[in-house]
Amino acid sequence: MTEGTPTTVLVVEDEPTINQAVTDRLRAEGFVVVSAVDGPGAVTAFEQHAPDVVLLDVMLPGFDGLEVCRRIQAVRPVPVLMLTARDDETDLLVGLGVGADDYVTKPFSMREVVARLRALLRRVERAKALAHATGRVDVGGLVVDPATRKVTVDGASVHLTPLEFDLLCSLAAEPGAVRSREVLMREVWGWGDASGTRTLDSHVKALRAKIGADRVRTVHGVGYALEPGA
Repeated sequence: MTEGTPTTVLVVEDEPTINQAVTDRLRAEGFVVVSAVDGPGAVTAFEQHAPDVVLLDVMLPGFDGLEVCRRIQAVRPVPVLMLTARDDETDLLVGLGVGADDYVTKPFSMREVVARLRALLRRVERAKALAHATGRVDVGGLVVDPATRKVTVDGASVHLTPLEFDLLCSLAAEPGAVRSREVLMREVWGWGDASGTRTLDSHVKALRAKIGADRVRTVHGVGYALEPGA
């Protein structure tokens, strides 16, 4: 997505009524919309049209939305808003682990979907600004390179989802300093309050599993810090 060009959304939903309703609303909002109705079709559409953001149902024919998310994130990092009929924490954590940014639970309002998509796109722009401001960081064998969006731990490459990388960049902006939940949620998600603490905590848990639990310190009641000597 470049300045002045329309934003392309890939809508992946196998229910024809929902697919059409979402497509019509997004087009009315000025988005370019490409749609798919199953897992294989979603991956093909992603490769052919290079969308800026993806609206992805969890339950799909062929293979499910979680597998779609894994495959497209392996091609190119992209913000993903998932649609689910189940408001279950396990589903949420699994989805976040494969690279999803956010969830909307059915039934949903079109206004909420549009607002969430726009919020994801703003996050992408903030992430670019944060990466530019941070620069390359080497903290105790953990190397974060915002220019290439690559991370290594003791020389070994580590694959992070887009949100995990953005969260690590925010922590790496001040190694050793405690960054409050409010600051992290504002910089990474663009949220102005503490309503997303569970989402933040889930991403920190996933990040620790990949870079080492001792590298991110919890300061209870305040936030998190990237340990400089881990």
